Amino acid sequence: MARRPRAQLGILGSTAVVVAQRFRSSSLRFKIAFFTVVLLTSTSLVLFMVTVRITNDYILNEIIKRGESVGKSIAASAGYSMLSKDLLGLDNLVFKASESNTDMTYAAIVDPDMKTIVDSDTAMQDGGNVPLAQGRLLRRAADGTTVTERPAPAGAILEISCPVVFMEQSLGSVVIGMNKSVLREARSKVAQRLLMVFGTIVVLGMFASSLLASFLIRPIRELSAGVDEMKKGTAKDPLRVYSDDELGKLTASFNEMSALIAKQQGHLNKYAGDLEEAYVSIVKVVAAAIDARDSYTHGHSARVAQLSLLIGKRIGLSPGDLGDLEIACLFHDVGKIKTPDSILLKQGRLSPAEYKEMMQHVEYGASILSWAPSLVKYIPSTRHHHEWHNGKGYPDGLTGDSIPIFAAVIAIGDSFDAMTTNRPYRKALPPEEALHEIARMSGTQFRPDLVEAFLDQMEKTSMRNTPLPELETVG
Repeated sequence: MARRPRAQLGILGSTAVVVAQRFRSSSLRFKIAFFTVVLLTSTSLVLFMVTVRITNDYILNEIIKRGESVGKSIAASAGYSMLSKDLLGLDNLVFKASESNTDMTYAAIVDPDMKTIVDSDTAMQDGGNVPLAQGRLLRRAADGTTVTERPAPAGAILEISCPVVFMEQSLGSVVIGMNKSVLREARSKVAQRLLMVFGTIVVLGMFASSLLASFLIRPIRELSAGVDEMKKGTAKDPLRVYSDDELGKLTASFNEMSALIAKQQGHLNKYAGDLEEAYVSIVKVVAAAIDARDSYTHGHSARVAQLSLLIGKRIGLSPGDLGDLEIACLFHDVGKIKTPDSILLKQGRLSPAEYKEMMQHVEYGASILSWAPSLVKYIPSTRHHHEWHNGKGYPDGLTGDSIPIFAAVIAIGDSFDAMTTNRPYRKALPPEEALHEIARMSGTQFRPDLVEAFLDQMEKTSMRNTPLPELETVG
C-alpha cells in the first residue's frame, strides 16, 4: 500500500486543526444542532441498512417459497405422466408453469440421471443433460428439495430442484430457475421508499434540532448576558426565567446571587469611600506634620496642591487624575522627614554640602513611598519634581516630556509658593514678580505648555479677585 507524502499528511493535519478550532469557536446553538443532526443521520443510516437487509431476506425467501411451490406442484402432477411416459402432459405442465411465472427463467423435468425429459427451453430437450448448478447452496429440505444460487450471463439465478416421487418411487426431479432480477427491482423500489422515509425523518430532525437548540440556547444566552452585565457592573433587572426545569432553576439562582452581590457591592463601595476619606485625611495629616517642622513652610504642601490643581484642570486631567495629583502634591516633600533640622531650619543660605544633602530629600521620599504598594504610584512625582525641562535639574537630569507630568506640574506650583513665601534668608516676592519669574524660566526650568496654563489660570483668578480654591476631597 502506497504511503501518503509527508507534505500531504501535513496539509491534512493542518486542515483538521483549523476545522477543530472553528468548531470550538462556533456557537452553542450550532453545536447542539450539529450533534443532533449527526445522531439522527447515523441512526437513520443504520436503520436504513438494517431495513434493506431484512427486506432483501424477506423478498428472497418469498421468491424461493414461490419457486418451491411451483416446483412441488409440477412434481405432484408429473409422477403419473412420467410412469405412463405421457410427454405431452409433462410438456404441458412445464409450459403452463413458465407462462404463469414471468420471473421463471426455465423449468425442466429430468430423470434420476439428470437427463432432460421435458424443458421449457427447447434447446435442452431431446434427452440432453441438465447442467449441474455451480454455485452456493442456500437450502436443503428434508424431502430432498434444494435451492442453489448460481451465476448466469443475465444475472444470478436461484435454481430449485424438487424430487418427483410416485408411489414411493423416485422418478426424477423438477428443476426450476428463478431470475433474481425481481429481487433487485423490488430491493431498488423498497430502498427508494425507505430513503424517502428516512430522508424525511432527517429533515424533520434537523428542524426539531433547531427548535430544541433555540429552546435550550434562549435561557443560556440570557445567563451569558447577565454574567457580562455583572462583570461590567451594569446589571439592573433580574433575568427572565423561561421554564421550571434545571435551566430555569439555574437562572433563578443567578438572580438571587446577582442581587446578593449588588447588595454586598453597595456595602463595599460605602466602606471603600470611608476608607478613602480616612486615607486622604491621614495623607493631609502627614503633609501638615512635614510642613510643621519649619514655621516658614507651614502649609506649603497644601498650597502647592491648590496651585497644581489649577494647572491640572486647565490641561483637562480627569477627576481621578486630579485626585492622584492632589495626593502627589501632599507627598512631594515627604523625604524631608529624614533631612536634619540643622539643614532644614538653617537661617542663612546652605553650603554646597548642605545643599547636596537637601537635594537628597527627593530620593528619601521615593524610598519611603516604596514601602507601601498603594503609594508606589506617587514615587515618580516625588522623585522628579525638581527636574528641569532643559535637563539641568536633579536627581536624574531628565528632560522635556521624559519628566512625569505630575512632577512637571508640581515643579511650577512648588516654585511659585517658594518664591511668594518668606524665608530666613529673603523676603517673599510679590505674586506678580513670581509669575514673571515663572514665565522667564519657561522652556528652561518648566514645560512651556504648563507655564502657559498656569499663567492663564492665575490671571483669571486675579481678574476675579478671588482666593485660590480650597482643596477638594479626593474621589
